[in-house]
This record gives sequence, structure tokens and C-alpha cells, in this order.
Amino acid sequence: MASVVTEVLASTPTSFADISTFARELTFADLPDDVAAQAQRCLLDLIGVAAAGRGTPAAAIVNAYAATQLCARDGEARILFDGRRASMAGAAFAGATTIDAIDAHDGHVLTKGHAGVAVLPALLAYIDGGAGTRVANDGREFLARLVLGYEVATRAGIALHATVPDYHCSGAWNALACAALGGRLFGFDDARLRHALGIAEYFGPRGQILRVCSYPTMLKDGSGWGAHAGVTAALLARDGFTGAPALTVERDDAAPLWNDLGTRWRIREQYFKAYPVCRWAQPAIEAALALKRAHRFSAEDVVGIGIESFREAIDLGSQCRFPATTDEAQYSVTFAVAAAFAFGRLSADEIDTKGLTDPRVKRLLETMTLTEDAEFSGLFPAERWARVRITLRDGRALVSSAERARGNPENPLNDDELRAKYRELAVPVLGAERAAKVERAVATLVQVPGSLATLVDELLRPID
Repeated sequence: MASVVTEVLASTPTSFADISTFARELTFADLPDDVAAQAQRCLLDLIGVAAAGRGTPAAAIVNAYAATQLCARDGEARILFDGRRASMAGAAFAGATTIDAIDAHDGHVLTKGHAGVAVLPALLAYIDGGAGTRVANDGREFLARLVLGYEVATRAGIALHATVPDYHCSGAWNALACAALGGRLFGFDDARLRHALGIAEYFGPRGQILRVCSYPTMLKDGSGWGAHAGVTAALLARDGFTGAPALTVERDDAAPLWNDLGTRWRIREQYFKAYPVCRWAQPAIEAALALKRAHRFSAEDVVGIGIESFREAIDLGSQCRFPATTDEAQYSVTFAVAAAFAFGRLSADEIDTKGLTDPRVKRLLETMTLTEDAEFSGLFPAERWARVRITLRDGRALVSSAERARGNPENPLNDDELRAKYRELAVPVLGAERAAKVERAVATLVQVPGSLATLVDELLRPID
């Protein structure tokens, strides 16, 4: 076996060596100041979403599954906000699914999906499983590896969408980032990292996400299994298991995406969500809330609602007119707009029991019409737009401006808004004291020794 592995490993192409060098040698000192700051913003945002996700049925199911069915003999790594132990791959799977359970995490327009949701739980699993002792003591190194994960995942995601006709879930490509993190932590050379990425791409879930958009369930965008596949790939490659080259990395038409590693920082391009629902529904929410602010009507005044947006947004939840679960609510543009009109806001409460049982929301859902706007469809995925029209009981017809989602690099949520979002999601679950402790640890990762150890402990111990 050793001779076969050695022979295959020897065929590593020169171009891949540059990618491997970046993965192996990136340091915190290499990061521009704004990139390091963006990594901390992504980190805090992901933690807030994870805290909110911890209370969902999906998280309860996957945490129990990982702790009992994906467990190593000695219980290698603790599960995010749970404390029970599983294998490193199992802990990464449970953590990513917990974050994915509340659709409020960051993303990238050209990947049409999410990187950090898998990267953070995989990194925590490696650290707690004993593969990242040095990382666990160094906040700068932790942030450098978080950035590495985003850079690999985002490029793999753009490459996948550009080179295959189907629209696959995020787990299909963020698995490669989880494998790359493992390769760095295990000290892989160029050839072995090539195998790890090849295994991750081959085993990564090629879920057809548009099915889940039409029939929303706990599957979400497959990032839980992507994290599992990526960590598994690194562990297999460590032991000599071989994989075919990753096409999202090595195909000729994908290669240009990798040539700017270290000069173009894709983490700068991540968006942050203002609302805990699919990004495609968020332009319509902005349009609805803008109308409500401008004209000061109540939900009871509305007798008709028309939503105009790009085709993918119009199709969200198309097979579920009246959502009965939070998973269905998060993938329904009609529910999101109805709840925004009913409550004047949209947070984790409104996509759960509070909104699902509100009679105003149900009545508004009955007034909805959906129309695809050809211009908006032509701008997708780089831009996402919507317009909302309403008819009021007094006969007035109101039309919003064309609106896009907030939180993109060109119209960002500022730091105060991101901190407010974190607290809104985390405090009800963690309590004010623990949420504040986590927030301080994230803010001081670079400056204060011991902040990372504090953060890891807070993230991996159970919620009371």
C-alpha cells in the first residue's frame, strides 16, 4: 500500500503547490487589518446564529445523533453549545447543522451559499480533538485559519457553480475548506493535501438545493454533512487514503479563481444577514418594511400584497403556502413579508412559534401574489432585488422602490448593527453574562492572551 500511495502522491502538479503553500504558510501577519477585522465580525455573527440554532429541533436531533452514532471510543471533541463528545467529524457535523438551523449566517453572492457555517465548527472540532494544540493557545493563529477556510471555501463554491450545470448545496464545496484546515493542522505536504481536497470534493454532498427551497426541511444547505465530509477527508488522507484531484481546484476553467490567493481576500466579499431567513427573501423584507415605515399603516389595514422579485426568490417555499415549522418559515418569501408587516420586524422569535401562530400572518398570507421580474432575474446571483405592492382597506395602492438586501460589502451592516444582532440572538439562549463574555473574548482575540481559550470553553460547554 505504501508504495502505491507514494507513487500517486508524486504526481502533484506545480500549480497545486502554490495553493498548498498558501494553506500551509498563511499567518496572521499576512492578513490586512480589515481582513482580520472581518474575520472577527464573521466569528461573532456565526456564534450568535449558533446560539439561536441550539434551541431548534434540528440541533437536538443532530447533537444526540453525533454523540451516540458518530462518537469515537474516547470521545474526541465536544459538540458546539452541547458539551457531549463525538468524533471530530461528528462534532463538526453537529455544529454546522446547529448553525444552519437558523438561516441567519453570512454568505457570498457568487457561491449562492455559506462558508463559515462549516469552517467554524470544523476548526473547533480539530482544536478540541487534539489536532490543534497550538491554535488553541493563539488567537492570531485561530483567526488566520478561519480566514484560510473562507478563502478556500468561497473559491471552491464559485468554481463549482461555474463548472457544473446543477445548483448544489453549500456542503458540496465548503467540505474542501474543512479538509484544508485539517491538512494544515496535520502538517500535510502538497501531495497529501491534494488528496484531502479530492476526497472532500468526491464525498461532499451534491444536494440539489432547489428541492429544499421548494420543500423546506432540516436539510437546509447541506453544510452539516459538508463539514463531516471535509474532516473525514483530512483524517483519511492522513492515513494514506487517496482521492482524485478536486475539479473545483484543478480544472483549467477553475484554476484562475485560485491564482489570486493572498492578494484578493474573498472574506471581504461576504455578506451579513439582517434577518434570519433565506437571503433571497431579504430584498422583499426591506421593501415591505420601507413601505410600513413611510406610510405607517397596520397589518389590519392591508388587504392585498404583491411581491415582485427574481425567479429563485419567487420559488422559495412554493410548495408550502402556510408554513408550520421554523424551517418552512425561513425558506418562504411570503411568510417573511407577512411577518414583517405584522410585527414591523423579523427576528428569531417571528420565524418560530410567535409568527407561525399569529392570525395576522395567516390572513396576510392569503392575500399574496407573486410575480417574477425579468430584470431582477437577469441580475441574479450577483444582485438580489425585489419590489412590494400593497392595497390598503381604504383603497390606496402603495408601491415600494426596488430594494436589495442590506449587509453586502457595498451596503454593509455596521459593527453596532452586527453586535446588536449577536446580542438579540445569543442573550435569550446564553444569558446576558455568558453572551457578554463570549463577545469580549472575540473582540480581544488578538490583544489579550487567554481570550481564545476562554472563547473555546464557552462555545463547547453546554447551555444550562
